[in-house]
Amino acid sequence: MHSFFTRRPRRLAVAGLAVVAAALAGCTTAPTTVGPTGEPEPQATLRLGIPLTPENMDIRHTAGVALEQILIDNVYEGLVARTAENEIVPSLATEYEVSPDGLQYTFTLNQGVKFHGGGDLTASDVVSSYNAVREDEALRGHAELAHVVSVEAPDEHTVVLTLDAPDQNLLFWLTGPAGLVFDEGDETDLRTAANGTGPFRLDDFTKGVGATLTRFDEYWGEASGVAAVEVSYIPDPTAALNAVLDGSVDVFNRILPEFAPEIEGVNGFSVTRGRSTSEGTLAFNNAVAPFDDVRVREALRRAIDHNALVEALGGGTVLYGPVPELDPGYEDLAGVADYDPEAARQLLADAGQDDLTLELTIPNHYSTTIATYLVSAFHDIGVELKVNTVEFSTWIDDVYTNKDYQLSFVEHAEPRDFANYANPGYYFGYDNPEVQELYAEAIAAVDPAESAELIAQAARIVSEDHAADWLYVADEITAVGPGVEGFPVDSTTSRIDLSAVTLATE
Repeated sequence: MHSFFTRRPRRLAVAGLAVVAAALAGCTTAPTTVGPTGEPEPQATLRLGIPLTPENMDIRHTAGVALEQILIDNVYEGLVARTAENEIVPSLATEYEVSPDGLQYTFTLNQGVKFHGGGDLTASDVVSSYNAVREDEALRGHAELAHVVSVEAPDEHTVVLTLDAPDQNLLFWLTGPAGLVFDEGDETDLRTAANGTGPFRLDDFTKGVGATLTRFDEYWGEASGVAAVEVSYIPDPTAALNAVLDGSVDVFNRILPEFAPEIEGVNGFSVTRGRSTSEGTLAFNNAVAPFDDVRVREALRRAIDHNALVEALGGGTVLYGPVPELDPGYEDLAGVADYDPEAARQLLADAGQDDLTLELTIPNHYSTTIATYLVSAFHDIGVELKVNTVEFSTWIDDVYTNKDYQLSFVEHAEPRDFANYANPGYYFGYDNPEVQELYAEAIAAVDPAESAELIAQAARIVSEDHAADWLYVADEITAVGPGVEGFPVDSTTSRIDLSAVTLATE
């Protein structure tokens, strides 16, 4: 058996991140005030601004990074968690063992863990939580537990998961919505409230406005560094900039690159750049014309100069395939669809598309530079691009849920999300049996290196099929105010660990 023991993930998730932060070079704005220099105030309230706005707080039924980044590890926890380096570590479990054949996972539970509603964590809570996901297709993570055939509690401190085939990603899935543990029999309305085990309670949520987290005094681990976090949803980029400049927030997560020079040094703010697994993805609706023709998809890809776009944005790293560098299976696929407008025009002519008009659906919290660049690039190959800018909630309904779109742009922030290309039902509408078979083999491989190689093979096919265009991997750009310490620099886990953040006040 392979054994893994507790590593206190609450602090590991942010430890050492400051050393990889880098202030933006070339920013010349002079500071106008000096920030607090005192000791962290344990009773402080952190004011956090974020661009993504969730429809509700029901993480069991509602998809989206907007929920995960605030709720996972802060309000809800699973048996295991992820560090900023995407290392799997125990959380509600003190240790776990994996059988040599990869078919059995045995978890030993922490003792003395309480839910925010007052109940004690038991093995039965884990069994009921995981069985609910296994049995209810409407619950997030249902497909991710497909290979789990039983969840049992041989005693009150032990949980055993038995699989019908090895699953290379099982532990990874258990760090997300599929693995969250809920109080058995609890009747909390998860759309507006929560009952987790994390270092913060969810005290308030107002759709389109914000949420309030407060320290949970009976938390089983280390106490949070601030007493409360007031989260403000600010999807409009200019409003986000103004919130930083007028001091309405202490931190703003995901500032647009072009605004960084205006922020650096003003009112004691600094700007950090970190790593991410967030792929800026130009999605094609493969299931509808004209995108059911690979020549059209390739033509649109060849119209785009990735380096020029990244330079125009002021940040990011070029990407040419569906796997970012920090995920297993990454390969530099730059040569698959080089920038070549002449070839793009010929491909369109071969496809009989000499007078093509398309529509791009893009949420309003992204830089206008993206749509502006694409309009120009497509114009150069004879394609008229109309831009439909929408609220993120509208994008979720129209594009993600109803698949009513032609072209779409969003940043896919979740790590290890290649499974989307092996799922014909995903909003991409991409259906390739060879890719699906390779991905299934990758997941069933017990050896991580073998699994990564199979994903790389599948990813190359996806890129050669021109299933989408992957414009860049985003930099994680955060505006950090005076007195704030410990806020994550990187965004590699699709959640913001707030437990170790501290705030010194005047």
